[in-house]
Amino acid sequence: MRWLTLYARSRQVPASCAALVIGAVAVWTLAPDTGSEPADPRLPVLALATGVLAASVGLGGQDLALDRTAAIRWVPRRAAHVLLAGAVVAVVLLVVQGLGGTPLAGTGFVVRDSAGLTGLAALGAALAGAQYAWSLPFAWLSLTFLSPPATSTPTRLATWLLLPPGSPAATWTALLLLGVGTTAYAFAGPRR
Repeated sequence: MRWLTLYARSRQVPASCAALVIGAVAVWTLAPDTGSEPADPRLPVLALATGVLAASVGLGGQDLALDRTAAIRWVPRRAAHVLLAGAVVAVVLLVVQGLGGTPLAGTGFVVRDSAGLTGLAALGAALAGAQYAWSLPFAWLSLTFLSPPATSTPTRLATWLLLPPGSPAATWTALLLLGVGTTAYAFAGPRR
């Protein structure tokens, strides 16, 4: 159990969890009371992106050379780290909105967007390093917020974050991003 504690500290998990909870609560307090209707989809996406950006800090350790030379298998640990981070981000938002009574988004929406954003962060870590892992989710979030309404397939793929749950374009885009990001990060690790 000691290795898990050391791993969590080296990946700044306590600070990331605190930032995740603070971000989810802050966005929830901004949500207008719409009764039982979900609010504007940009608010839960903002909360999820805040959580993923906070979690992306932990995609690299303090010493990359030490990580690469350790006598343990990193591929399953890295993949588990990415999947667990995405699950924690989704669960925190669902718990916060469950305690407050104002629904920000449905479970399917939260899980899909959390998975896709986490995959983007993992891909960012593999391509640019852990210190810049936040850049891909942030760039896609910015693109989504600035894009026109989704009317064609390319705009639906670009704005998958805001599409309603059950949208095939959004679901497949999120799954593809999660799969590619997790695989790239698990096998390559964070870039130096």
